[in-house]
Amino acid sequence: MSKVLIILGAILILIGLIYPYLHSLGIGRLPGDIVIKKDNFNLYFPVTSAIIISILLTIVFRLFK
Repeated sequence: MSKVLIILGAILILIGLIYPYLHSLGIGRLPGDIVIKKDNFNLYFPVTSAIIISILLTIVFRLFK
């Protein structure tokens, strides 16, 4: 169990380090991502970005199975 938590922590750190570069590539601003802006309210729901990230992670995890 501790090995899984260490790997999960390392993955989260890598995602945190890579996130600014992903944002500059357009991840998070794709067509299909829902953005609602009102006066004092902002809602951001990244549907398309979440699907693409899920597909990529599925491929990576299946490769290292």
